[in-house]
Amino acid sequence: MKKGADQKDKLVSLRRIEGQIRGIHRMIEDGRYCVDILYAIEATIGALRNVERNILKDHLNACVKTAFTGKSQKSKDEKIQEIYNLFERIKK
Repeated sequence: MKKGADQKDKLVSLRRIEGQIRGIHRMIEDGRYCVDILYAIEATIGALRNVERNILKDHLNACVKTAFTGKSQKSKDEKIQEIYNLFERIKK
């Protein structure tokens, strides 16, 4: 994974998501309205998906691109299988 500003941005997002999770926990403890809790959960899932997309984008632009600009067919095949397995898992 790339280091620097991109990584810091992801960590900031994850800290914000942690705060959202704590907020949801408090909402449940306080007996808040179910629909409000569901909206908060959906917002948190959306934020987590955004971090996921950014990590995938970085992986494709760094690790996968490196494999495909190299000469090793084995490395290319491994990256294709890795991405395929990732999407299979995500779709479950």
